[in-house]
Amino acid sequence: MYFAIVYILATLAANYTATWFIHFPVFGQVSVATFIFGITFTARDRVHSTLGRTNVYIMIAIAAVLNVIVTVVGGVEWRIVAASLIAIVLAETADTEIYQHFIDNTWGMRVLKSNSVSIPLDSLLFNLIAFAGLFSNLELASIIFGEIVFKGIVSAVTALRPLEYFRSKSKRQRTP
Repeated sequence: MYFAIVYILATLAANYTATWFIHFPVFGQVSVATFIFGITFTARDRVHSTLGRTNVYIMIAIAAVLNVIVTVVGGVEWRIVAASLIAIVLAETADTEIYQHFIDNTWGMRVLKSNSVSIPLDSLLFNLIAFAGLFSNLELASIIFGEIVFKGIVSAVTALRPLEYFRSKSKRQRTP
C-alpha cells in the first residue's frame, strides 16, 4: 500500500511541477517533474509485485481522478493534466503489461524491461501533448531526451533499493 501512495503523490507532484524547468548545458532543459515522476515507474512495479495487476490499474485510475480534481480546483493547467492523463494511461498500461509478461524474470529484469518501454513512451507522449507549439522542435527534442535520461536514472536508483541495501549492510556490520 505504501508504494501505491508514493505513486499517487508523485503523479500529483509531477503535474504540479511540470512547467518548472532546470537548464542543463548538455540536455537543454528538464522539468522538475522528471525527477519526481521517475519514482512512479518503480513504485508501480512494486505495487504490481505486492498487490497484483488489477490493483495497479485501480491505483492508476485513482491517480488520474485525483489529478483531474487538482486541475478543477485550480492548481494545474489543463494541457498538463490532459498530457499527463494520456501519457499515464498509455505508458503505465504498457509498463504493466510488459512487467506482467516477464513476471517470471527477476525483479531487476522485469523493471528494466518494462521501464525501457514506458519511460520513453511517457516522455514522448507527455511532452508532445503538453508543449508542442510552445517550444521549438529542437527545445522539445532536448526536453524529451533529457527526461528519458533522468527518468531512467531516478527509476534505476529507486529500483536498486539503495535504502534497503544500506540498512542490510548496517545490520550485518552490527551483528557480531
